[in-house]
Amino acid sequence: MSGHSKFANIKHKKERNDAAKGKIFTIIGREIAVAVKEGGPDPANNFKLAAVIAKAKSNNMPNDTIERGIKKAAGDVGNVNYEYVTYEGYGPNGIAIIVDALTDNKNRTAANVRSAFTKGQGNIGTPGCVSFMFDKKGQIIIDREECDMEADDLMMTALDAGAEDFSEEEESFEVLTNPDQFEEVRKALEEAGIPMMSAEVTMIPQNYVALTEENAVKNLQRILDLLEDDDDVQAVYHNWDE
Repeated sequence: MSGHSKFANIKHKKERNDAAKGKIFTIIGREIAVAVKEGGPDPANNFKLAAVIAKAKSNNMPNDTIERGIKKAAGDVGNVNYEYVTYEGYGPNGIAIIVDALTDNKNRTAANVRSAFTKGQGNIGTPGCVSFMFDKKGQIIIDREECDMEADDLMMTALDAGAEDFSEEEESFEVLTNPDQFEEVRKALEEAGIPMMSAEVTMIPQNYVALTEENAVKNLQRILDLLEDDDDVQAVYHNWDE
């Protein structure tokens, strides 16, 4: 997705999230709990936890809330029973959709995800049926208005830290990394005082599909809205050219 499209989507989601921070914080809290269980409470030695903390900060989660979540998870490791599960499927006109969930009840989550696809005239596929159409990348989006650094200097800072690509859009900058280099690049930008609107490891489509029929757009939006409203769903990736 081009930087400005991602920028617009992030702005839209942040505006919606401002009205539903409780849900967002609950989702991130689950991710913190699983990360601590898998790698311990020290983000310096736990890449996954460091990445979740970056996500939490980009969603304006207060530092004390993050710290409480880590301490609670560290003291409750034996009771953390969430697990990651991924679903792949198709929306209207063959739009590819990947759903990442974190759940303590896979039967419930599977039923809810399947229902969302069905209500939008889509269908769940087999594992791997659409993921080959995406590239897993670390992605950092920076709001131009919030960044005081010149574009060339920002690009060199990112590339020197190990970024794969840097692009400019009218309203934003986009930095792409190998997933393994993401935390290193994110940390370098943070230490340079660069405000990041979004910083996450994500799935980026290799190609995009446009929808021209109003009914297809309506059905796809229904799928995406239902998935976004599901507390078990952590992230949804698709190749719709919005």
